[in-house]
Amino acid sequence: MKQRMKELGDAINETLANSDQIAEVISRIKAEGYDVFLVLEATVGYSQAGNEQASSDEEESAGPQLVTPSLKVTPSDRRFLKSLRIAVDDHTQDKAA
Repeated sequence: MKQRMKELGDAINETLANSDQIAEVISRIKAEGYDVFLVLEATVGYSQAGNEQASSDEEESAGPQLVTPSLKVTPSDRRFLKSLRIAVDDHTQDKAA
């Protein structure tokens, strides 16, 4: 599956790189004197065929389940948040570590 995800990422990158429409817009932006940095984030979810129905049946019979997300704040994250004037509670950081 790891190899398939890499192939998908490569296919998306190649498609964007070969897009005449994207290239045209980027060239117009550059002609106006700007540098262009294009960063896209894609979230891909997958499950093995046949397993999705079984897991959703189990979840329905068990009722709603609450999950506490974990949060890891790196020093880089802290600097970025500080630049936005957002304080990160140290207690939250200790719990996530």
